[in-house]
Amino acid sequence: MNVGVMFLIFFFISLALGIPIAYALGIGTVAVVFLTNIVPIDLIIQTFFTSGDTFPLLAVPFFILAGDIMLEGGISSRLVNFGRTMLGHVSGSLGLITVFTCLLFAAISGSGPATTAAIGGIMIPAMIKDGYDEGYATSLTAAAGSLGPVIPPSITFIIYGIIASVSITDLFIAGIIPGIVIALILAAFVIYTSKKHHYGSTKKEKAPARERLRAFNEAKWAILVPVIILGGIYGGLVTPTEAAIIACDYGIIIGCFVYKELNLKNLPKIFFKSALTSGTVLILVGAATAFGKVLTLARIPQAVSDWILGISDNTVVILIIINCVLLLTGMFMETLAAVIILAPLMLAIVLPLGVSPIHFGVMMVCNLVIGQCTPPVGVNMFVAAGIGELRVERMFKWLFKFIIVMIVALMVITFIPALSTFLPGLMGK
Repeated sequence: MNVGVMFLIFFFISLALGIPIAYALGIGTVAVVFLTNIVPIDLIIQTFFTSGDTFPLLAVPFFILAGDIMLEGGISSRLVNFGRTMLGHVSGSLGLITVFTCLLFAAISGSGPATTAAIGGIMIPAMIKDGYDEGYATSLTAAAGSLGPVIPPSITFIIYGIIASVSITDLFIAGIIPGIVIALILAAFVIYTSKKHHYGSTKKEKAPARERLRAFNEAKWAILVPVIILGGIYGGLVTPTEAAIIACDYGIIIGCFVYKELNLKNLPKIFFKSALTSGTVLILVGAATAFGKVLTLARIPQAVSDWILGISDNTVVILIIINCVLLLTGMFMETLAAVIILAPLMLAIVLPLGVSPIHFGVMMVCNLVIGQCTPPVGVNMFVAAGIGELRVERMFKWLFKFIIVMIVALMVITFIPALSTFLPGLMGK
């Protein structure tokens, strides 16, 4: 039996039994090795443990910890208040503020669910109170929250960079323009729908300059987070791992001693939560790396590449096919798992066509984060529905419209490579 088919049988049986995806990957891999003897089992065990022995991977637990610290430290409320003073006088402003603050918080957390929770906890009740449809408010927040893994620093880019042997710094800077493009297209749709359905139609007074300045002054420590992190990385002063550690220290100092919303007694609980999340991610990395080793030895990537290239050798057609595969995958699989499993397969297809690995990485992440909003396993969707206290089905009317808008943004990013490659090229000169 084909190695790939055999793995899929064990993998999906494990998922059907409710086994977490990281363990399902390991079960499928070990089962294939035992039944085919394609490699010694010792090699799989060794690969599992050595996969975590890489310095760039240290950035993952520290960025997870930094995001959790920022979430508890009062940063999101300052960003939202700053957005209100800047856009509060515009009709439909709360929707725009949601997109704007998600964009800013994404540059702090690097996580879709964290961004959705941090901003949604404030903006969803505010939008509903201001007359927005509940399904609209929750769907918008879920969609805008997906900016988390696109705007740097991004945990997903770190994992892709390690797998694809691509500079994580280049991937970080490559995500800036595509993230802004997604935000602008979402904002344009928000303006259109707000006017059409009269959401937030009550005209509000424009905030005076003094109030705007005060809001900016309160939010400046939050706004400085991405400046410090990304400025240090792009300036060559620190590595992404070192920047993640600085972000943790900065978040503790600002949360405890400036905003005073973070209690030192709560830090052990935050550390424990971050450790659980990090452990899950690292187990997933180990299991998927071992699986990748089996795939490579079985020449599965080459077989998949030959099959897709047999359909067409046109780059546009290939990229459309890959986008469709990734969109379907994102509906059923967690983003990091999909990147770890599919990146080696897809890179074997696109690199011979002359597609930049940086551009493809951005395209892949932008594609898979749409899955965070889609049923049946869209985590942003469930987080937003929980905050809005409504059934997920109530979101579908608007959710699928926002998904279509994000797919439009994805097509722009896919077929205009310069959006992803311009800044890394500029910084490299």
